[in-house]
Amino acid sequence: MDRAMAFRQGRGRAAWNLWVVMLGTALLWGSAGCISIDLLGDGAAAPLAESVVRGERGPKILLLDIGGVISGGVSPTSLLGFATTSMVGRVREVLDRASTDEEVRAILLRIDSPGGTATASEQIYREVMRFKTDRQIPVVAQLLTTAASGGYYIAMAAGTVQAHPTTVTGSIGVIFTSVNFAGLMEKLGVEDQTITGGEFKDVGSPFRRLSEEERGQLQSIVDDLHARFREIVAKGRPQLTLEEVTALANGRIYSAPQALENGLVDRIGSLEDAVGLIEDRLGVSSSRVVAYHRPSEQRRNLYARSMPGLPLRVLFGMPQTIGGGSGAISQEGFAAFGLADLLRRPGFHYLWWPGLRTVGSDY
Repeated sequence: MDRAMAFRQGRGRAAWNLWVVMLGTALLWGSAGCISIDLLGDGAAAPLAESVVRGERGPKILLLDIGGVISGGVSPTSLLGFATTSMVGRVREVLDRASTDEEVRAILLRIDSPGGTATASEQIYREVMRFKTDRQIPVVAQLLTTAASGGYYIAMAAGTVQAHPTTVTGSIGVIFTSVNFAGLMEKLGVEDQTITGGEFKDVGSPFRRLSEEERGQLQSIVDDLHARFREIVAKGRPQLTLEEVTALANGRIYSAPQALENGLVDRIGSLEDAVGLIEDRLGVSSSRVVAYHRPSEQRRNLYARSMPGLPLRVLFGMPQTIGGGSGAISQEGFAAFGLADLLRRPGFHYLWWPGLRTVGSDY
């Protein structure tokens, strides 16, 4: 065996050993209850289990989570590349499960999201409205760290909107996301040779600059979606006139006190305050807050939130903050992963993300 071959074999063994160590570490974290490692996906075939996260007796309050970037699509997130349930699909599944339980008397909609796609935000809004109308039950939205754009859109399905004292909300607007590599391609001597059947077939292509006519076309779609957003806010905030909603819907974000002053939220308080408000609405002194989740997920209290199974590429392939003695990956890492997945292709979004601004929109 020559030295070159021995070197290649040694390098291969080193890579294999590193992979084993990474996998073992990931599985160890998972077994310690700090992080969920899903090898095959999110266990979508398993029926949802119920956990009581607060209270011991009384009617049930369903805790419904809207967390992270809102998207109706699925992406491969397991070790072997299997897709997980989309947020829209998960919300529908949870509400279908709750519809079979007559003890569920209210929904606590917990929102911590910068928004996402326009369609997914609309779909989740409609799902909550459908359940609320069918069951004639109160829905209270609790806004947490960020409940902006699509996150605020979904909150409009609630009869009462409460912000945490440190919530950032608003960002009522639309953004079209796309990139342009035309300048770079010119420097590299690369030419776009796309052939289309239809003048506007490749509008928004990253390989060439937009014409003014194309920009106007895209802007018209952004304007229509923005009008829909204002319509939803006007329905959800009946105390505001359409003119007042229009003035507030300029893409600006608001602190909790600012949102309260402008009528975008009804109250400022904590999750516990929101539970107390629902109990008052139901005329009871105690209740059970329940959450539905996969058997592999854990829900121990009112503040816990289930995380889907994580791919090793998220654990080891992206810059993350893993530490603090808990083995926890930073929320920023999860958010960045979700945003990157969302922005892989052009689209129209109800999304607040500082620094993200494109075609003809300040929102």
